[in-house]
Amino acid sequence: MTDDDEAAFDEFLAARSTSLLRTAILVCGATEHDAEDLVQHALEKVYRHWPRIRRDNPEAYARKVVVNAAISKARRRKIVQEITFARPPETAAAAPDLDLRHALIRELRRLPPKMRAVLVLRYWEDQSEGDTAALLGCSVGTVKSQAARGLARVRENMTVAKEVTR
Repeated sequence: MTDDDEAAFDEFLAARSTSLLRTAILVCGATEHDAEDLVQHALEKVYRHWPRIRRDNPEAYARKVVVNAAISKARRRKIVQEITFARPPETAAAAPDLDLRHALIRELRRLPPKMRAVLVLRYWEDQSEGDTAALLGCSVGTVKSQAARGLARVRENMTVAKEVTR
């Protein structure tokens, strides 16, 4: 790789690594540590192919690697039931906005991996339907239907959770 390529990669890394990490955290539905591993894997692939992808859209390439790796990992993962507590007695209550954010992320984690990826890319990362379809390797119609079904599930579960807490 040339010095110019190295400098361009360093600029890309500084500008986009946080965005990629955010996407990975939301898409993989697991810990920040797992998301960091996904981003590291993606950046390694981007670096290896940098001279070729630099001229195109390296962020889209990296995002696609992150999303595909998260979906593959979710398919391989054993289903482990997690026991969660609403709030340990010794901690203070979180701010309402923070509670809503945590509830939304919890509901995203309950969705199937591809549906979760569609919602994160479309609404959190503000990708178009076409860009989301290209990143996931599916049709625009699939993106539309997965987004509609995913939003319906999240709304339903959050409505039920809200009624239970009343």
